[in-house]
Amino acid sequence: MNPDHDVIVIGSGAAGLTAALTLAEHCRVLVLAKGHLSDGSTAWAQGGIAAVLDAGDNFDNHIEDTMVAGAGLNRRDVVEFVVENAPAAIERLAALGVPFNGGDLSLGERWHLTREGGHSHRRIVHVDDATGAAVQRALEKAAAAHPNITLQPDMVGIDLITGRHGETYSGAGNVWGLYAYNRATQRVETLTARATVLATGGAGRTYLFSTAPRGATGDGIAMAWRAGCRVSNMEFMQFHPTCLYNLEVKNFLITEAVRGEGGKLVNPQTGSHFMQYYDPRLELAPRDVVARAIDAEIKRYGLDFVHLDISHMDADFVRGHFPNIHDKLLGLGIDITREPIPVVPAQHYTCGGVMVDGAGRTDLPGLYAAGEVTMTGLHGANRLASNSLLECFVYGEAAARDIIARWDDLPAPPPIRAWDESRVTEPDEEVIVQHNWREIRRFMWDYVGIVRTTKRLERAMHRVNLLAQEVDDYYGHFRVTPDLIELRNLLEVARLIVRSALSRKESRGLHYTTDYPDMLTEARDTVLAP
Repeated sequence: MNPDHDVIVIGSGAAGLTAALTLAEHCRVLVLAKGHLSDGSTAWAQGGIAAVLDAGDNFDNHIEDTMVAGAGLNRRDVVEFVVENAPAAIERLAALGVPFNGGDLSLGERWHLTREGGHSHRRIVHVDDATGAAVQRALEKAAAAHPNITLQPDMVGIDLITGRHGETYSGAGNVWGLYAYNRATQRVETLTARATVLATGGAGRTYLFSTAPRGATGDGIAMAWRAGCRVSNMEFMQFHPTCLYNLEVKNFLITEAVRGEGGKLVNPQTGSHFMQYYDPRLELAPRDVVARAIDAEIKRYGLDFVHLDISHMDADFVRGHFPNIHDKLLGLGIDITREPIPVVPAQHYTCGGVMVDGAGRTDLPGLYAAGEVTMTGLHGANRLASNSLLECFVYGEAAARDIIARWDDLPAPPPIRAWDESRVTEPDEEVIVQHNWREIRRFMWDYVGIVRTTKRLERAMHRVNLLAQEVDDYYGHFRVTPDLIELRNLLEVARLIVRSALSRKESRGLHYTTDYPDMLTEARDTVLAP
C-alpha cells in the first residue's frame, strides 16, 4: 500500500501533468509513466495549440471550424467550453516558461500564429515546429519542483483496482488505484488512492504505420473497459495525411503547418497538384479529406508515396519556420528548400475513447480521465488540427478541480488484495507475444484503415477473436511482462475499434466505408458498454 499520496495520475504527458500541477496545490499526487516521463505523445507534437488570440478571430469561428471538421458529431457545449478556455490555457503555459514564437510587435502581435487544415483563421500558437517538446519540458520542470508531486517512471499499468479486488467485496464500482508492473523490480505493485486520473494517451500502435510513440497501446482505454466504463466512437481513428516515407526512419511526422504555410501535395508520377480534384479547400481541407485523397492517388497510380512540396517558398522562410524538420530531413539527404518530401498517411490520433462528462468523470466513482484516452465530445468524427493539446490542458485542469471540489466525498480506499502470482510461471514462449503484436498491427492496417468494407471488418473481427483466446490463455498461465500487458491491451482496443466500425452504417468523418458511402441525416455516437 502507499499512504504517501492521495491521487494517482496515470500518464506524464500534457493532460496528466496539467492535472497533477492543479491537484498538487491541495493534495499529494503520484504521477506514473510507463517508460521515461517524456516518452508520451505530447513531446512528439510538432504543430502547436489552437486558440483565439488574433484580433480578427473570435470564439464562434473556432467553434464552427471544430464542428465542421467533426462532421456534426461534436457536442457543442463541450466545444464551446474548450474553445473559450483556450486563451487562459496558453497564458498558464507561457507563465510556466513555454517559449512560444513571438509575433510582429509593430503590428501588436504578441505571438506568431500559423494556420492549419480546417481552420478559417491563423490561431495556432507554436514553438517553431516542436511545440510539444517545449510544453513537455516546461510541465516536467514544474512538476519535478513541486513538493506534493512524485514522478515515477517505468511503471506499466495492468488493471484498475475496483470493488472486486478488495478484501471484502464492494459492488459500488469505485476505483481505488491500480496494479502496476515496476520495470526496475520486475514485480507488480498495488497502488491505491482516493481518486485516479487516466491520462494514458491513445491507441496508435494498434496500426502498422503510426506517428504515435511506441507506448501508445491503448492501455487506459482497455483498463477502463475491463473495469466497467463505457467506451465511445472508437471507429474514428485519425490518419495524419503526411508522415515521412522512409524505410530507415519510421513515424516521422511532417506537421500540418507545412501545408498551412504554402506546401503543395503533388502526384510524383503526373506532376499535378491533385487536391484540386478532391476538395475546394485544397491542402487546407480537414485531415480526413486530405488523407483519403492521398490514399486514392496512391492506389489509383500504384504509388508508394506522394510529394509534399514547399520548395517554391523562400529558403530562409522555410528554414525559419521548420528548423527541426529541415535539419532532420537534411540528415536523410532531403533538402526541403530545394526538393519535395515523400509522404504517406499514417495513424495519428484516437478520436474515441473512455466516455467522460464535462469534469472528466468516467462512469466509475473515483476514476477520472483526460486527453486522448477520452471521448469528451470535442472532436466528433474528426479532430480539428491542434485541438488535441488544447483538450489535454482544459480537461486536465477540469478533472483536477472536480476532484478538489468533491474531496470530502471521496472515501479512503479499503484494504485491497495484493497481486497474486502463486499460480503462474515464468513465460517460456515470448515469440508468441511478438508474433501476435505484429499480426494485429498488420491486419488492422489492411482491414481497418482509411477506407473500409464490411467484409474486411468481419475478417478483422475474426482474427481479433482468435488471437484474444490465445492471449487470454497465455496471460492466465505466465507472469506478466510489459510486452504481454501491452499485447493484451492492443487486442482489447482492436476489438473495440472493429466493433464500433461494424456498428456504424454510414460514412462520417474519419470512418469511410464503401458499403455505406453516404452520411445519415442524424448524427449518433457509437457507445459500447461492458
